[in-house]
Amino acid sequence: MDWVIAGLSAVNGVVWGVPMLIGILGIGIFLQIRLSFLPIRRLGTGFKLLFERNHHRGDGQISPFNALMTALSATIGTGNIAGVATAVVLGGPGALFWMWITALVGMATKYSEAVLAVRFREVDARGHYVGGPMYYIKHGLGKKWMWLGTLFAFFGSIAGFGIGNTVQANSIAEALNSNFGVSHAVTAGVLVVLVGAVLIGGIKRIADVAGKLVPLMTVGYFGAGIIVLGLNVSEIPAAFSLIITSAFTPVAAQGGFAGAAVWAAIRFGVARGVFSNEAGLGSAPIAHAAAKTQNPIRQGLIAMLGTFIDTIIVCSITGLTIIISGKWISGETGAALTSTAFSSSLPGGNYIVAVALAIFAFTTILGWSFYGEKCIQYLFGPKMIVPFRIAWIIALPIGATQSLEFVWLLADTLNAMMAIPNLIALALLSPVVYRLTREHIHDVNAPSVQVDGTNQ
Repeated sequence: MDWVIAGLSAVNGVVWGVPMLIGILGIGIFLQIRLSFLPIRRLGTGFKLLFERNHHRGDGQISPFNALMTALSATIGTGNIAGVATAVVLGGPGALFWMWITALVGMATKYSEAVLAVRFREVDARGHYVGGPMYYIKHGLGKKWMWLGTLFAFFGSIAGFGIGNTVQANSIAEALNSNFGVSHAVTAGVLVVLVGAVLIGGIKRIADVAGKLVPLMTVGYFGAGIIVLGLNVSEIPAAFSLIITSAFTPVAAQGGFAGAAVWAAIRFGVARGVFSNEAGLGSAPIAHAAAKTQNPIRQGLIAMLGTFIDTIIVCSITGLTIIISGKWISGETGAALTSTAFSSSLPGGNYIVAVALAIFAFTTILGWSFYGEKCIQYLFGPKMIVPFRIAWIIALPIGATQSLEFVWLLADTLNAMMAIPNLIALALLSPVVYRLTREHIHDVNAPSVQVDGTNQ
């Protein structure tokens, strides 16, 4: 087994190495420039569209708001709590700056993914809208590229059982056991019941649950973070100064911090940023393809908010709290570091982090169940949806009660391999994104544009 782990670690180092990070940032920068930085300029428009009440006239299964909440349910997870802490420990405070940069360029990536997902979505045998990288590769690039879409669906269907299921179940079990004394077995049983009850209702029930839980958990965690920052408001300017300085100069070893070069800040900031907001991985457009809209530009403007909310808002709260507390040099890492940082200023802060982590991870399980289901459906047809849901539920107690170092490594590697087909497709289909944007962005509030979701 050791040689398998060693080999997989080597592959992981390659797929998450310099070429991947350059590819993700490069595609994002290319799309931002090609779109004249529209995702940043139209951020306010995106929020306006998100809360509009009269724009659900298009075809689809769920509202644009719930489509974003479903995507956010999968992206706001352990990466926002444990991932940010790990990035700061390994890359220094400057890693947070590079997470911000990743998010700003990633907004263009997420916008483009959603535009293509709606433009090239199709209706399955049950009358449901399905879409995502495999479909915009199939319809946008043609049959000769279908193997690329098949690869994406294959990697996504397997990676989901790791990053979106067992790893999340394990995080919930650990958080509840260490803070509240709840046994792993009890957590496993509760997860099976709750997740099973939601999955029976399909995307509509997942979206309904996400539409309620995601805003609640995000506002709650953000509020707790604001309180911590408010109690240490005098330290905020120094924290920002340290973040900016550390992004461009090495950080010397101090306390339990081993020191970090500038490259470490960039590498871990970008990698954890992508892991957190998933811009470029191709997962989020699977949810946005189900939105009730016939105008891909509208959904693109809403979709890009996911990257902004996930990284610029939620990850920033975690990162700033850790840096201001000074605990990043304590030698702790992961969720334990975030808990310590909150507790240092806010009594019971560790319980807030534990509850937030549990809810974040639970919604991630729901969101990724939909992603995996659509990948399996693309590969084998609708007949495999029920068997997939059963397998998904069975995997939960395994994740909640077992050591998952190998599973985490495998899932992390497959996540990167999901991104490769998606990034290729985004580069080749960027003219389509640009053309649709140029044609319709001048009046995003106009009546729905008749785009039927088939290859025209």
